[in-house]
Amino acid sequence: MANLNDFTFFVHVVDHGGFAPAARALNLPKSTLSKRVAELEKDLGVRLINRTSRHFAVTESGKDFYRHAAAMMIEAEAAENVVRGRLAEPSGTVRITASVPTAQLSLAPLLPQLALAYSKLRVTLHATDRFVDVIQEGFDLAVRDHFAPLPDSGLVQRRIGFQAKLIVASPLYLQGNGTPERPEDLDHHDGLLTSLASEGWVMERADGSTVSVSPRPRFVADESRVLREAALAGLGITTLPGKLCQQEIESGTLIRILPEWTAGKVMTTILMPHRRGQLPSVRATVDFIAERLVDG
Repeated sequence: MANLNDFTFFVHVVDHGGFAPAARALNLPKSTLSKRVAELEKDLGVRLINRTSRHFAVTESGKDFYRHAAAMMIEAEAAENVVRGRLAEPSGTVRITASVPTAQLSLAPLLPQLALAYSKLRVTLHATDRFVDVIQEGFDLAVRDHFAPLPDSGLVQRRIGFQAKLIVASPLYLQGNGTPERPEDLDHHDGLLTSLASEGWVMERADGSTVSVSPRPRFVADESRVLREAALAGLGITTLPGKLCQQEIESGTLIRILPEWTAGKVMTTILMPHRRGQLPSVRATVDFIAERLVDG
Protein backbone atom coordinates (compact mmCIF):
# COMPACT_ATOMS: atom_id res chain seq x y z
CA MET A 1 0.00 0.00 0.00
CA ALA A 2 1.20 3.52 -0.80
CA ASN A 3 2.48 5.74 2.02
CA LEU A 4 -0.52 7.68 3.37
CA ASN A 5 1.71 10.65 4.15
CA ASP A 6 2.32 10.93 0.41
CA PHE A 7 -1.45 11.32 -0.06
CA THR A 8 -1.25 14.39 2.14
CA PHE A 9 1.73 15.82 0.29
CA PHE A 10 -0.04 15.34 -3.05
CA VAL A 11 -3.22 17.08 -1.83
CA HIS A 12 -1.21 20.06 -0.60
CA VAL A 13 0.61 20.33 -3.93
CA VAL A 14 -2.69 20.37 -5.83
CA ASP A 15 -4.35 22.78 -3.36
CA HIS A 16 -1.46 25.24 -3.67
CA GLY A 17 -1.11 24.88 -7.43
CA GLY A 18 2.49 23.74 -7.48
CA PHE A 19 5.43 22.26 -5.59
CA ALA A 20 7.09 25.55 -4.66
CA PRO A 21 4.06 27.18 -2.95
CA ALA A 22 3.17 23.89 -1.24
CA ALA A 23 6.74 23.55 0.02
CA ARG A 24 6.58 27.07 1.49
CA ALA A 25 3.24 26.35 3.17
CA LEU A 26 4.50 23.07 4.66
CA ASN A 27 7.98 24.47 5.44
CA LEU A 28 9.59 21.60 3.55
CA PRO A 29 12.18 21.51 0.77
CA LYS A 30 10.62 21.51 -2.69
CA SER A 31 12.79 18.52 -3.58
CA THR A 32 11.23 16.52 -0.74
CA LEU A 33 7.71 17.10 -2.03
CA SER A 34 8.71 16.28 -5.58
CA LYS A 35 10.37 13.07 -4.42
CA ARG A 36 7.37 11.99 -2.33
CA VAL A 37 4.85 12.64 -5.14
CA ALA A 38 7.09 10.78 -7.56
CA GLU A 39 7.20 7.85 -5.14
CA LEU A 40 3.41 7.95 -4.86
CA GLU A 41 3.09 7.86 -8.64
CA LYS A 42 5.47 4.88 -8.72
CA ASP A 43 3.41 3.02 -6.08
CA LEU A 44 0.15 3.71 -7.96
CA GLY A 45 1.60 3.09 -11.39
CA VAL A 46 0.10 6.25 -12.91
CA ARG A 47 1.15 9.82 -13.60
CA LEU A 48 -0.71 12.19 -11.27
CA ILE A 49 0.91 15.49 -12.25
CA ASN A 50 2.50 16.62 -15.50
CA ARG A 51 5.24 19.06 -14.56
CA THR A 52 8.03 20.86 -16.30
CA SER A 53 10.05 23.91 -15.27
CA ARG A 54 7.23 26.13 -16.59
CA HIS A 55 4.13 24.00 -16.50
CA PHE A 56 2.07 22.27 -13.79
CA ALA A 57 -1.09 20.31 -14.60
CA VAL A 58 -2.98 17.58 -12.76
CA THR A 59 -3.79 14.60 -14.97
CA GLU A 60 -7.29 13.08 -15.20
CA SER A 61 -6.12 10.22 -13.00
CA GLY A 62 -4.65 12.80 -10.64
CA LYS A 63 -7.97 14.64 -10.41
CA ASP A 64 -9.80 11.43 -9.55
CA PHE A 65 -7.18 10.50 -6.97
CA TYR A 66 -7.23 14.02 -5.49
CA ARG A 67 -10.97 13.91 -4.76
CA HIS A 68 -10.61 10.74 -2.72
CA ALA A 69 -7.36 11.77 -1.06
CA ALA A 70 -8.83 15.14 -0.03
CA ALA A 71 -11.89 13.37 1.41
CA MET A 72 -9.56 11.03 3.32
CA MET A 73 -7.80 14.02 4.87
CA ILE A 74 -11.11 15.48 5.99
CA GLU A 75 -12.08 12.21 7.65
CA ALA A 76 -8.69 12.09 9.36
CA GLU A 77 -9.22 15.62 10.61
CA ALA A 78 -12.65 14.66 11.93
CA ALA A 79 -11.17 11.67 13.76
CA GLU A 80 -8.49 13.86 15.32
CA ASN A 81 -11.05 16.44 16.41
CA VAL A 82 -13.20 13.81 18.09
CA VAL A 83 -10.24 12.45 20.05
CA ARG A 84 -8.92 15.84 21.08
CA GLY A 85 -12.34 17.35 21.74
CA ARG A 86 -11.22 20.49 19.95
CA LEU A 87 -14.50 22.37 20.40
CA ALA A 88 -13.43 25.70 21.86
CA GLU A 89 -12.25 27.45 18.72
CA PRO A 90 -13.08 26.36 15.15
CA SER A 91 -9.97 25.80 13.07
CA GLY A 92 -8.82 24.06 9.94
CA THR A 93 -10.12 24.22 6.37
CA VAL A 94 -13.81 24.41 5.43
CA ARG A 95 -14.49 23.55 1.79
CA ILE A 96 -17.65 25.14 0.37
CA THR A 97 -19.26 24.76 -3.04
CA ALA A 98 -22.03 26.92 -4.49
CA SER A 99 -23.38 28.03 -7.84
CA VAL A 100 -21.89 31.20 -9.31
CA PRO A 101 -25.01 33.36 -8.62
CA THR A 102 -25.27 32.05 -5.04
CA ALA A 103 -21.58 32.76 -4.47
CA GLN A 104 -21.87 36.28 -5.87
CA LEU A 105 -25.15 37.33 -4.26
CA SER A 106 -25.21 35.47 -0.95
CA LEU A 107 -21.75 34.28 0.05
CA ALA A 108 -19.48 37.06 -1.23
CA PRO A 109 -20.52 39.49 1.55
CA LEU A 110 -20.44 36.78 4.26
CA LEU A 111 -17.33 34.65 3.83
CA PRO A 112 -14.80 37.45 4.46
CA GLN A 113 -16.70 38.22 7.68
CA LEU A 114 -16.52 34.53 8.61
CA ALA A 115 -12.76 34.49 8.09
CA LEU A 116 -12.38 37.59 10.26
CA ALA A 117 -14.56 36.10 13.01
CA TYR A 118 -12.52 32.87 13.18
CA SER A 119 -8.84 33.60 12.71
CA LYS A 120 -7.84 29.91 12.68
CA LEU A 121 -10.39 29.00 10.03
CA ARG A 122 -9.36 28.64 6.39
CA VAL A 123 -12.28 29.10 4.00
CA THR A 124 -12.14 27.78 0.44
CA LEU A 125 -15.05 28.44 -1.94
CA HIS A 126 -15.55 26.65 -5.25
CA ALA A 127 -18.12 28.49 -7.38
CA THR A 128 -19.43 26.48 -10.31
CA ASP A 129 -22.70 25.86 -12.14
CA ARG A 130 -21.85 22.23 -12.95
CA PHE A 131 -23.14 19.31 -10.89
CA VAL A 132 -20.94 18.74 -7.84
CA ASP A 133 -20.77 15.45 -5.93
CA VAL A 134 -20.27 16.87 -2.45
CA ILE A 135 -18.99 13.64 -0.90
CA GLN A 136 -16.81 12.35 -3.72
CA GLU A 137 -15.22 15.75 -4.36
CA GLY A 138 -14.38 16.31 -0.71
CA PHE A 139 -16.55 19.32 0.15
CA ASP A 140 -17.73 20.02 3.68
CA LEU A 141 -20.91 21.76 2.61
CA ALA A 142 -22.85 23.06 -0.38
CA VAL A 143 -25.06 26.16 -0.44
CA ARG A 144 -27.96 25.81 -2.87
CA ASP A 145 -30.57 28.31 -4.06
CA HIS A 146 -33.57 26.47 -5.50
CA PHE A 147 -37.27 26.86 -6.37
CA ALA A 148 -38.51 23.31 -5.77
CA PRO A 149 -37.70 21.08 -2.78
CA LEU A 150 -34.36 19.32 -3.15
CA PRO A 151 -34.41 15.54 -3.69
CA ASP A 152 -33.24 13.16 -1.00
CA SER A 153 -29.52 12.76 -1.68
CA GLY A 154 -28.34 11.20 1.57
CA LEU A 155 -26.96 14.58 2.68
CA VAL A 156 -28.07 16.53 5.72
CA GLN A 157 -30.26 19.44 4.58
CA ARG A 158 -30.66 22.63 6.58
CA ARG A 159 -32.92 25.26 5.09
CA ILE A 160 -31.63 28.67 6.10
CA GLY A 161 -33.84 31.18 4.33
CA PHE A 162 -35.78 32.32 1.33
CA GLN A 163 -36.23 35.43 -0.76
CA ALA A 164 -39.33 36.46 -2.67
CA LYS A 165 -39.34 36.79 -6.44
CA LEU A 166 -40.50 40.28 -7.39
CA ILE A 167 -42.31 41.36 -10.56
CA VAL A 168 -40.38 44.14 -12.28
CA ALA A 169 -40.08 46.11 -15.51
CA SER A 170 -38.27 49.20 -16.69
CA PRO A 171 -39.91 52.65 -16.78
CA LEU A 172 -39.37 52.62 -20.55
CA TYR A 173 -41.46 49.47 -21.02
CA LEU A 174 -44.23 50.67 -18.70
CA GLN A 175 -44.43 54.05 -20.42
CA GLY A 176 -45.07 52.36 -23.75
CA ASN A 177 -47.27 49.49 -22.55
CA GLY A 178 -48.98 50.63 -19.37
CA THR A 179 -48.64 49.37 -15.82
CA PRO A 180 -50.56 46.23 -14.81
CA GLU A 181 -53.03 46.91 -12.01
CA ARG A 182 -54.14 43.30 -11.44
CA PRO A 183 -52.26 40.01 -11.85
CA GLU A 184 -54.57 39.09 -14.71
CA ASP A 185 -53.32 42.11 -16.66
CA LEU A 186 -49.95 40.36 -17.04
CA ASP A 187 -51.52 38.01 -19.60
CA HIS A 188 -51.53 40.94 -22.05
CA HIS A 189 -47.90 41.95 -21.50
CA ASP A 190 -44.54 40.77 -22.85
CA GLY A 191 -42.88 38.35 -20.47
CA LEU A 192 -39.19 37.65 -19.93
CA LEU A 193 -39.28 33.97 -19.02
CA THR A 194 -36.96 31.18 -17.90
CA SER A 195 -38.38 28.68 -20.40
CA LEU A 196 -40.70 28.55 -23.39
CA ALA A 197 -42.23 25.45 -21.82
CA SER A 198 -43.10 27.44 -18.72
CA GLU A 199 -46.80 27.80 -17.99
CA GLY A 200 -46.24 31.31 -16.70
CA TRP A 201 -46.07 32.53 -13.12
CA VAL A 202 -48.04 31.65 -10.00
CA MET A 203 -48.64 34.91 -8.18
CA GLU A 204 -48.88 34.83 -4.38
CA ARG A 205 -50.19 37.31 -1.85
CA ALA A 206 -49.60 37.55 1.90
CA ASP A 207 -53.12 36.33 2.64
CA GLY A 208 -52.34 33.05 0.86
CA SER A 209 -54.32 33.69 -2.31
CA THR A 210 -52.73 32.72 -5.63
CA VAL A 211 -53.34 33.57 -9.30
CA SER A 212 -51.76 31.92 -12.35
CA VAL A 213 -50.80 34.24 -15.19
CA SER A 214 -49.28 33.65 -18.64
CA PRO A 215 -47.53 36.67 -20.16
CA ARG A 216 -46.59 36.56 -23.83
CA PRO A 217 -43.10 35.04 -24.29
CA ARG A 218 -40.88 37.88 -25.51
CA PHE A 219 -37.46 36.76 -24.31
CA VAL A 220 -36.27 33.49 -22.75
CA ALA A 221 -33.17 32.84 -20.61
CA ASP A 222 -32.51 30.39 -17.79
CA GLU A 223 -30.18 32.82 -16.00
CA SER A 224 -31.64 35.55 -13.78
CA ARG A 225 -28.97 38.15 -14.48
CA VAL A 226 -29.67 37.90 -18.21
CA LEU A 227 -33.38 38.43 -17.51
CA ARG A 228 -32.51 41.46 -15.39
CA GLU A 229 -30.55 42.98 -18.28
CA ALA A 230 -33.44 42.27 -20.67
CA ALA A 231 -35.82 44.02 -18.29
CA LEU A 232 -33.48 47.00 -17.99
CA ALA A 233 -33.42 47.20 -21.79
CA GLY A 234 -37.20 47.57 -21.83
CA LEU A 235 -38.07 44.22 -23.42
CA GLY A 236 -40.84 43.31 -20.99
CA ILE A 237 -41.81 42.21 -17.50
CA THR A 238 -39.92 39.58 -15.53
CA THR A 239 -39.63 38.08 -12.06
CA LEU A 240 -36.36 38.29 -10.13
CA PRO A 241 -35.10 37.36 -6.65
CA GLY A 242 -35.17 40.42 -4.45
CA LYS A 243 -31.39 40.47 -3.94
CA LEU A 244 -30.84 40.61 -7.67
CA CYS A 245 -32.97 43.67 -8.34
CA GLN A 246 -33.15 45.62 -5.08
CA GLN A 247 -30.48 48.12 -6.12
CA GLU A 248 -32.22 48.75 -9.46
CA ILE A 249 -35.57 49.25 -7.71
CA GLU A 250 -34.02 51.75 -5.30
CA SER A 251 -32.38 53.66 -8.16
CA GLY A 252 -35.56 53.62 -10.26
CA THR A 253 -34.08 51.78 -13.24
CA LEU A 254 -36.56 48.99 -12.51
CA ILE A 255 -40.06 49.41 -11.15
CA ARG A 256 -41.68 46.82 -8.90
CA ILE A 257 -45.12 45.98 -10.28
CA LEU A 258 -48.04 44.79 -8.14
CA PRO A 259 -46.02 45.19 -4.90
CA GLU A 260 -48.56 43.25 -2.83
CA TRP A 261 -47.84 40.19 -4.98
CA THR A 262 -44.78 37.97 -5.46
CA ALA A 263 -44.01 35.23 -7.97
CA GLY A 264 -42.93 32.51 -5.56
CA LYS A 265 -39.77 32.14 -3.52
CA VAL A 266 -36.14 31.17 -3.96
CA MET A 267 -35.14 28.90 -1.07
CA THR A 268 -31.60 28.60 0.28
CA THR A 269 -30.45 25.30 1.77
CA ILE A 270 -27.14 24.07 3.12
CA LEU A 271 -26.28 20.43 2.41
CA MET A 272 -23.50 18.50 4.10
CA PRO A 273 -22.34 14.92 4.65
CA HIS A 274 -23.37 13.62 8.07
CA ARG A 275 -19.87 13.25 9.50
CA ARG A 276 -18.62 16.59 8.14
CA GLY A 277 -21.35 18.36 10.07
CA GLN A 278 -19.79 17.14 13.32
CA LEU A 279 -16.62 19.15 12.75
CA PRO A 280 -16.50 22.30 14.90
CA SER A 281 -15.28 24.30 11.90
CA VAL A 282 -18.21 23.17 9.74
CA ARG A 283 -20.78 23.74 12.48
CA ALA A 284 -19.46 27.26 13.06
CA THR A 285 -19.57 28.01 9.32
CA VAL A 286 -23.12 26.72 8.89
CA ASP A 287 -24.37 28.66 11.91
CA PHE A 288 -22.62 31.83 10.74
CA ILE A 289 -24.19 31.67 7.28
CA ALA A 290 -27.62 30.65 8.59
CA GLU A 291 -27.80 33.53 11.06
CA ARG A 292 -27.15 36.07 8.32
CA LEU A 293 -29.21 34.69 5.44
CA VAL A 294 -32.52 35.33 7.11
CA ASP A 295 -35.92 34.90 5.50
CA GLY A 296 -37.05 37.87 3.48
